[in-house]
Amino acid sequence: MSVRVLPDFLINQIAAGEVVERPASVVKELVENALDAGADQIVVDVTDGGRTLISVVDNGGGMSADDLRIAITRHATSKLPDDDLLNINFMGFRGEALPSIASVADMTIDTYRAGGANGWQIDATTGEVRPSAWDAGTRVRVCNLFGKTPARLKFLRADRAEMAGVLEVIKRLAMARSDVGFVLNDKWHFPKNQDLEERIAAVMGDDVRGNLLRVDAVSASDASMRLSGFISRPTLRRASSVDQYLFVNGRPVKDKVLVGALRAAYMDVMHAREFPLCALYLTLNPRNVDVNVSPAKTEVHFLEPAHVRAFIIKSLRTALAETMSEIASREHAPVYVAPTQQSLSPRMDFHLTPFISPAPMASMRVCAPEVRSENFGPFAGAVSRTPAPAAATPALCAEKDAATDAGVFDEMPLGRAIGQFGNKYIIAARGDDFIIVDQHAAHERITYERLRMHTVKVQPLLTPIVVTLRAEDVDAITGVADELAACGLTLDAFGEDAVAISAKPADWDLNWREVLHAVADEVRANGASAQLHERLHLKLANFACHHSVRAGQRLDIDSMNALLRDIECTQRAGQCNHGRPVYKIIPMHEIDGWFERA
Repeated sequence: MSVRVLPDFLINQIAAGEVVERPASVVKELVENALDAGADQIVVDVTDGGRTLISVVDNGGGMSADDLRIAITRHATSKLPDDDLLNINFMGFRGEALPSIASVADMTIDTYRAGGANGWQIDATTGEVRPSAWDAGTRVRVCNLFGKTPARLKFLRADRAEMAGVLEVIKRLAMARSDVGFVLNDKWHFPKNQDLEERIAAVMGDDVRGNLLRVDAVSASDASMRLSGFISRPTLRRASSVDQYLFVNGRPVKDKVLVGALRAAYMDVMHAREFPLCALYLTLNPRNVDVNVSPAKTEVHFLEPAHVRAFIIKSLRTALAETMSEIASREHAPVYVAPTQQSLSPRMDFHLTPFISPAPMASMRVCAPEVRSENFGPFAGAVSRTPAPAAATPALCAEKDAATDAGVFDEMPLGRAIGQFGNKYIIAARGDDFIIVDQHAAHERITYERLRMHTVKVQPLLTPIVVTLRAEDVDAITGVADELAACGLTLDAFGEDAVAISAKPADWDLNWREVLHAVADEVRANGASAQLHERLHLKLANFACHHSVRAGQRLDIDSMNALLRDIECTQRAGQCNHGRPVYKIIPMHEIDGWFERA
C-alpha cells in the first residue's frame, strides 16, 4: 500500500480528537483564547450540556478581517511572536483549537477590533468573511457539536454530566484569573477583580472561610521560582481531590509532581484517603517548564522536577507548621514562651531509632506538670510522656505557676484549664471563648513533633545487602538515592540489574526487594517516591500514639495547663498525626445561640 498525505478535513478531525474531547474542552479552548485577547469579562452560555450550543462572548481586543480569516487555519496563532516554544506566556498557543472545533461542529465568529469601521463575521465551514454589526470584543458560537462526526456524538454523557464538566472548567479558569469576571448561563457569577479568598469561597464553598492558610514562598536557590496561594487547614478536607486547584505560570494543570508534593506535605497531618483543599500558584522561568506536552495543555514537564517538588513540600510544611503562639505573637496577643531547643535537658540529645518496637511501659505516674514513662526500651532516657516541646523543670514549673497566679493563662491562645470531662477532654476558658481539647490527640502531636526533631540512627553494614531488580528499576531507584539517604537508606547500583545497600535504618528489617520495587514504581509514576518517608511517619506516629497521655487518664489542673501551653508552642498543633482535630474553640455568641440569647 502506498504512502499518502491525509486530506485536510481528516487531519483536522484527528486533531479534534486530541483537543476537543467533550463540550468542556471546547469551552476551555475558547475561554483561554478570550483571556489571551486581554478580556476581563467573559460570558459563557451552554445549551443541552454543550451539544446544541456553546457561546463565548468576551470584551477582548478582537481581530481584523485578515486575522479572522487566518485564525481558523491549522497551526495559526498570535501567541508565539518569536517562534520560541520554550518561552510561552499565553494560555493557548498550539493553533489547533479553532480549526479542530470547526471540523466537528458548525462555528461562527463575530469580532471587532477597536478603530475599525465595522465588525466582521466568519462562517468556519465555508471560510466566508463578511462585515458584521458586532461592535466590541469577540463572540464564538459553536452549534451541533460532533454533528459532523456522529460516531463521537454517541459517546457524550448525559447533559447534566457534560454541564458539570463545563462548570469545572470555568471554575479552574476563574481561579487562575481572579481579576477577570466570568458568567456561566447567567447562573454562576464570578465578578472581576474579586479578592482571591472570596473567589476561593465562591468556587469551593463557604466552609473554607477561616480555614485557609496563606502560602507565599520564594526558592532560596532560584529567585524566579515562587509559590503563592492558599491551602486548607488539615481539619478541612474532602473525600476526593475535586477542590485542589494547581497553576503553573497562570495555567491550570493536573501535574503529578505538584499533586505528589501536596500529598507529601500533608502526610503527617491528614489521613492518606483524605484530600486537602488548595489554590496554589507556582511561577517560574518559562524556560524551566515545558507546557507543550499535550494538546489539552493540562500537563507540564519541569526541567528539574525534584527541585520543584522539594521546594513545594518545604513551603507547604512551613505554612502548616505555624504554632498558635506564633500566630498570637503576630497578632500582638500575650504569649507564653517555652524554653528553646538549646535549653532542653540532656536526656533529649539522642539519635532517634524509630524502627525498634519499644518495650511495654513499666510504670507511669502523673505529676504537675510532667507525665513520665520510665521504660521505653531503645528510647529509655530519651522520650518522656511530658507535654513538649520542652521537658518540664522546676524553674519552668515555677514560671508557669507564676503565670497562673497572675492570670496570664486567661489570655493564652488556649486559655486556662478549668476542668476535665470524661477523663478525655480538657475544658478551658479564654475571655468569651469556651475551649475543648482532646488530651490524647494534643499530647500525641507534641510527642510526634518532638521525635521528628531527631535524626534516624543509621546502621552501616559490613556486608552489603544486594537486591536484584530490573534494569529500569535500578535506574529509577538510583535517581532518588539522595532522598532515600535522608531516610537512612544508603545504596548504589551493583551492575545493571541490582543495587547494593550499604547502610539502613537501625533494626529495620524488611523485604528490601519488595520495598525497592514499590519505590521504583512510584518514581516512574510520579518522578519521586515517598515510600520510606511514609514508613518512617507511620513508625513515629504509632510510637507517639502509644506513648502519650491516654483518653481515660485523669490529670490535675497543673498538668492540664502544662499540656495547653505546650500544644500552643507545637507545630501542626491543630490536629493529631492521624488528622483528627486537637481542639475546638466555641465563642460565647455561638453558645448564646444554643439558648436563644440574642
